[in-house]
Amino acid sequence: MRLRALLETDALGLRLLGGEDELDRTVRGVMTTDLRDPSRYLSGGELVLTGLAWHRDPEDSEPFVRILAGAGVAGLAAGEAELGDIPADLVDACRRHRLPLFAVHETVAFATITEHVVRQVSGERAGDLAAVVDRHRRLMTSGPAGGGPEVVLDLLTSDLDLRAWVLSPTGRQIAGAGAPLPARLGAVLAGHHLAATRTGRRAPHRAVVAGTTYSLFPIRNTGRGAVPAARDVRESVLSDWLLAVEADASDWPAARLDLLQGVTQLIAVERDRRDAARTVRRRLAQEVLELVQAGAAPAEIAARLRVAAPVLLPGLGVAPQWQVVVARVDWSTADRAAAAGDIASGPVAQALLEEILVDPAVSGPDSADRIAVAHTGEEAIALVPLPTAPESGERAEGAAADGGDAEALHGEPGLHADALLASVREPLSAGLADDGRLTLGVSAAVHSAEGLRGALEEARHARRVAAARPGRVCAAGHHELASHVLLLPFVPDDVRRAFTARLLDPLRDYDRRHRAELIETLEAFLDCDGSWTRCAARLHLHVNTLRYRVGRIEQLTGRDLARLEDKLDFFLALRMS
Repeated sequence: MRLRALLETDALGLRLLGGEDELDRTVRGVMTTDLRDPSRYLSGGELVLTGLAWHRDPEDSEPFVRILAGAGVAGLAAGEAELGDIPADLVDACRRHRLPLFAVHETVAFATITEHVVRQVSGERAGDLAAVVDRHRRLMTSGPAGGGPEVVLDLLTSDLDLRAWVLSPTGRQIAGAGAPLPARLGAVLAGHHLAATRTGRRAPHRAVVAGTTYSLFPIRNTGRGAVPAARDVRESVLSDWLLAVEADASDWPAARLDLLQGVTQLIAVERDRRDAARTVRRRLAQEVLELVQAGAAPAEIAARLRVAAPVLLPGLGVAPQWQVVVARVDWSTADRAAAAGDIASGPVAQALLEEILVDPAVSGPDSADRIAVAHTGEEAIALVPLPTAPESGERAEGAAADGGDAEALHGEPGLHADALLASVREPLSAGLADDGRLTLGVSAAVHSAEGLRGALEEARHARRVAAARPGRVCAAGHHELASHVLLLPFVPDDVRRAFTARLLDPLRDYDRRHRAELIETLEAFLDCDGSWTRCAARLHLHVNTLRYRVGRIEQLTGRDLARLEDKLDFFLALRMS
């Protein structure tokens, strides 16, 4: 409301003493004080009510008014009950600081003014924003988006003094008003939201991070791909957006909560539009995947890739390289009414993979427009194009934030499993809770249609390697398929224990009794490729001492470390132990 409206309400008994030119100031609240310095309780925009108990001599007015003006209050209303007429020095101080000053008749209680201002401010804010939201909803459902979620978030900030951000399931900022939310904070809030949703707590969810309280509202997917409300929560928890508001909504009135729910529904409409825009890319990926799996001729697959390239990399001008990423979400059945097989994991894995492949350093919902993800059965399969021109200096859209370091490490362009999940592991682990797992495999880059089938199988094998590892969120890349580590995860636990015990237990027992460090010696000897001089130097031993230890190892195990087969057995036993 405006200050001018206060003078037009006779029941308030206000008389203007100065500040005629400032009556269009907006009143955002009211505060009563008789403190000499009330600055700690002021945030700006208040109508300050005072009984003048702080006023003892004329010198008191100037510092009091200066504090109010510095805090950005809308105006000052002084009661006449204590001193009668308002002191002239207070009127002069308000005039100097351009602060509107009202006199409150002695028959009017401050509580009357407070109640009137609070009622007017709350009603106007909620009514104005609700009307704008309603208009904006009609625009977004019947025509162009009209600015997207940012417009609504700007209104929340300007009309309700609420800072808010739209976040993806992993905490990536999709929209926001004002300063962007730090990436780490977004991930923490997303983790809070996913954990609360999995436990069945009623939204909005309350999260306190570094002393600041946030309220988290789910943004449900209401489009064609939405999951019916009666379905298992695990089918949607990893794909829903959320609205994070910097405020504690636990004590909000029902009207304000309803208003925020309306905002989330409006943003959900925009999310549906974004999902609809992915339809073409998803269809392209599905067509290529079906051709590859059916063993179609490379020429036919190449023709389909030529159609996909301009959509995914507009203006590229040359045929790109391609990578394949395979993801799967698995749920256990423990303590669940629904069997894991009844949960539609394929679409969830598809939406989740589209999110994971977005560069977390790029905000906004359009940053995934180069990612094509299909799903078949319980798997999601991404077809990721990579520009072939390294001099462009641009990383493929969808690489992880530290993907550049991974490229330098491996000497190859594109996505790398060791970096892909770094920024999303924490929030996704919260959403998977104790009964879900996400496993992901990444292929090498291929340059032609002939290599695409091999890339798909390579990504699937890498995902199986990831699935054999402990943890809720695991990934593996094609580099690991050319190593013995591909085989080790698939060795049954009882075989591992028997194999390592047969070779290493005699050495461990001897080390416990004699502190001989035979295990350490064996590891160093194999790591130095059987070189006596290098191994002795590493262990700071004389070569003769090293020969004695190796001889003791051979005596205790009945093996010969001069033979390649025995060296290999020891090497694998150490790796599996």
